[in-house]
Amino acid sequence: MLKSEWIEKGYIDEPIDRSVDVKAEIRRMCEEKHAIVLAHYYTKGEIQDIADFIGDSLALAQKAAKTDAKIIVMCGVHFMAETDKILCPDKTVLVPDLNAGCSLADSCSADDLRRFKEEHPDYQVVSYVNTTAAVKALTDVVVTSGNAKKIIDTFPEDAKLIFGPDYNLGSYINSVTGRNMLLWNGGCHVHEKFSVEEIIKLRREHPKAIVLAHPECKGSVLVMADVVGSTAVLLKYCIESVETEFIVATEAGILHEMQRNCKDKTFHPVPPEISEGNVGCSCNECEFMKMNSLSKIYNCLKYEWPSIEVSEDVRKEAIKSIDRMLALS
Repeated sequence: MLKSEWIEKGYIDEPIDRSVDVKAEIRRMCEEKHAIVLAHYYTKGEIQDIADFIGDSLALAQKAAKTDAKIIVMCGVHFMAETDKILCPDKTVLVPDLNAGCSLADSCSADDLRRFKEEHPDYQVVSYVNTTAAVKALTDVVVTSGNAKKIIDTFPEDAKLIFGPDYNLGSYINSVTGRNMLLWNGGCHVHEKFSVEEIIKLRREHPKAIVLAHPECKGSVLVMADVVGSTAVLLKYCIESVETEFIVATEAGILHEMQRNCKDKTFHPVPPEISEGNVGCSCNECEFMKMNSLSKIYNCLKYEWPSIEVSEDVRKEAIKSIDRMLALS
């Protein structure tokens, strides 16, 4: 039985013997239990190093949908694990820490979206993947930052669309598609902190550097960027580009994979806006992504907990919007 305090904490903090090679034990348990470790680019580098697969939200969903593993350990945030469970109801989906939430997903509740839909009955709902299972159940099609434009382009030009919850991403998609989607006013607490002033400062210090930005950033930041795209798009650009120096405006975890693939290139993370509490910060990090740790992965594999559950009623509705995304991607 799990101790009650572990349940209250949302993760297992059982001490691990110092003689144990945690990384090796994680891999051993994965083989023994037929488990796979999936990790988002924003997790700690040491987690990316032991993962079976690293990717952005779309790639992780695609991998989960195709895996024959019995157990999926989702190292990211809560909505990603819910997406895995929706796609794989017969599999055990584990998360290292139940507290790893998402400010963007929290900005749009199912009740609020339901009321908004009732106020706009002629509209279809396009939801960013950074949403809860309950919101996906109210959605016509899910998108990621990597496929949003492609999917929006499949709708008739006169289609009435609600896009949420990320206002910045919705604004960017409106600008590149010529649409006038009705936008939910939500945002990512990490990407909203990037400032034009910090990018100008870095450009002055590194005049040959290419500025990369995620479309969750504010519009004033995006107009400063040479390349705008999802984490996968930005990574691909770095790998294939002849340029050797980059200024990166997205969560700093991606720099680990960028540097691993481009050992001869230099990356400069854009720091957050200067404010009380982050003075001296050299980069923006998502504290929720950083809740994942090797010890938590070890313990969740050992005890096969915490696990994610999605009610069948919600899952049956949510799977429609995700399947539509995967079919169009």
